[in-house]
Amino acid sequence: MVVFAGQGDARRSMSLLWRAGPTGQSARRPAPGQKPGPKPKLSVDAIVASAIALADAEGMAALSMRAVGARLGRTAMALYTYVPGKSELLDLMYDQVHAELPADYPDDGDWRAGLTAWAHDGLEFHLRHPWVLQVSQARPVLGPHEYAGLDTLVRLLRATGLDPHVLRRLIGTLSHFVRGCAGTVAEARQAAAATGEPDEQWWFARSALLAEVAPDLAERCPHLAALEGASAPREMTPDEESVPYLEREARATFEAGLGVLLDGIAAAVDRAAKS
Repeated sequence: MVVFAGQGDARRSMSLLWRAGPTGQSARRPAPGQKPGPKPKLSVDAIVASAIALADAEGMAALSMRAVGARLGRTAMALYTYVPGKSELLDLMYDQVHAELPADYPDDGDWRAGLTAWAHDGLEFHLRHPWVLQVSQARPVLGPHEYAGLDTLVRLLRATGLDPHVLRRLIGTLSHFVRGCAGTVAEARQAAAATGEPDEQWWFARSALLAEVAPDLAERCPHLAALEGASAPREMTPDEESVPYLEREARATFEAGLGVLLDGIAAAVDRAAKS
């Protein structure tokens, strides 16, 4: 299920995201010299935190103003004083979780180490909040934490010295790669629970049937068969052996793909230096 951000009232959403204007939290602060009024029982931050906890625990499908209100011991109507609706709440949730992303990567010019750490942090971030993967990237939220995360990636990429036009495309390439790999790992984690069948059991059962129903598979797909025959099994650490098969394969794909992407960036850096 893909969810599009930015479907609520644009002015109210942006004011809440940046905590500015009549709908932002800053509007509730007393003016200098003015005595503060009664402390509100709810706040935008409390509502957003509760909504994030709900989505983390039960998924995007469980998200509703009523469900968030129930977690806070309030009715849905009580929440509308602070957040106009579910669309605006989703924008706030999406931006707020991005505050978790690190920004303190060393400015030592080692762009490869920085991007490697950034990619691993991004993978784990999405696995902590898999519902974020359902929010489409076609329309960004344009919130402060989303911008801060983008600014961090730009800083790391600028250390390559590549042309700004190339860097803009690399931002999208790296972001889509991390999100795509995270989505596969997240789905691998969900597969056994959703189907009631462990990964190994699923694969072994179907592999045996495949050999039965398609005994000439190697002739039909000779290149795939050659690849499988040339791929020697790799010894796994005890930690790797404890990870379900599908997730283990998805993580291995992430590591290999990230290495190739960074090799490609390094080649582009070398070409630019020689031109």
